[in-house]
Amino acid sequence: MNDTLGAIVIVASLVLAAWCLVAAVRNRPPDLSHLVGAGIVELAAVVLTVAAIVTMIGGERPGEVGTFVGYLLTFLGMLPVAAVLARMEPTRWGSVILTVAALVMPVLVVRLQQIWEATGA
Repeated sequence: MNDTLGAIVIVASLVLAAWCLVAAVRNRPPDLSHLVGAGIVELAAVVLTVAAIVTMIGGERPGEVGTFVGYLLTFLGMLPVAAVLARMEPTRWGSVILTVAALVMPVLVVRLQQIWEATGA
């Protein structure tokens, strides 16, 4: 897996989490800037996913392919689902939903990297 792309996703997710946390603390619902930020992080996640798939097609494989694919699907679905839920909750809790989802994204990236580097032993 590409460590540079992973680092970009991690940093972008943490910036989004901080931005959404500011809105939650100020008792504000998520606005367009939060959703655009989530879209940017999701775009980075898609690029990382495509890079991982291309690498897998090239012959390199993670130690546990099934687990890796499961985490990858969760990784791709996390922010879109959170964005929909945040739009459905037009209070500060919508911002909290996006904050938590943005904080989970770096954890998923690290876990994907761990699974990729596992030797299967």
